[in-house]
Amino acid sequence: MKKETRTIVVDDKLNIEAYLLEGIVQPFPNHFHDFYVIGLMERGHRYLNCRHEEYSLMRSDMILFNPNDNHGCAPLNEDTLYYRGININSNVMLNLVEDITGERKLPRFTKNVIVDDEAKSYYQPLHEMIMNGSQEFEREEYLYLLLSHLLQNYAQPFDTIVPTCNIEVEKACVYIEENYAKRISLDDLCEITNLSKSSLLRAFTKVKGVTPYRYLEAIRINESRKLLEKGLQPIDVAQQTGFSDQSHFTNYFNSFTGLTPGAYRDIFTSKGKTNDE
Repeated sequence: MKKETRTIVVDDKLNIEAYLLEGIVQPFPNHFHDFYVIGLMERGHRYLNCRHEEYSLMRSDMILFNPNDNHGCAPLNEDTLYYRGININSNVMLNLVEDITGERKLPRFTKNVIVDDEAKSYYQPLHEMIMNGSQEFEREEYLYLLLSHLLQNYAQPFDTIVPTCNIEVEKACVYIEENYAKRISLDDLCEITNLSKSSLLRAFTKVKGVTPYRYLEAIRINESRKLLEKGLQPIDVAQQTGFSDQSHFTNYFNSFTGLTPGAYRDIFTSKGKTNDE
């Protein structure tokens, strides 16, 4: 018998639930939830019946269930299901939508199954960070970017004008540059700029071309380069530049530079040596 695994993680900061279904073969009878569901087919082939419509779900299909959308599914071709899901209760969704659109109204997604590479690019890292227990505010950015995209494209229209807010964005940049070694949250940046999370993300991305968290990462990596060039040990550099641990630092440094911190440090510490040494 194939092993079935179900893993559920609750993010207390975001107040949402993420779960991962691996190797699932069982069918699910027609039912409904009192919360929103955003899902992603990682692997497998499933028949889905939702609101009297029939779908053949395949890899990369995304699922949007409103509260009370009746649905049921079953495997096709005996394929096992690998599926990522996120549950958002109505109160949390109401607060998120108000922050994003300025209107305190629950959305109703008009499509239950979508194929959308941009939505997927926000969803996958968000889900992975929640499952891994990350406390970085990057996951909060991904949640806002995902919902903004879904609301704009698959729910009632809302104002998509991006505020410029140059002064506020620069305030956020200065704060990040002066406090990169500390734990910074999106709430901190909103407080000093007096912007909502959605407005800050849209304005910051428009002005700087990256999200606030990516800006913070770049600052931390630039500062870590300087310290490594002076010969400091990677573990000390990780602590001094605000990374949660050396593994986290190594992964980010490698993704930015293509080198591990230790390899980068060795380039500079070997410069002063002679062939006789």
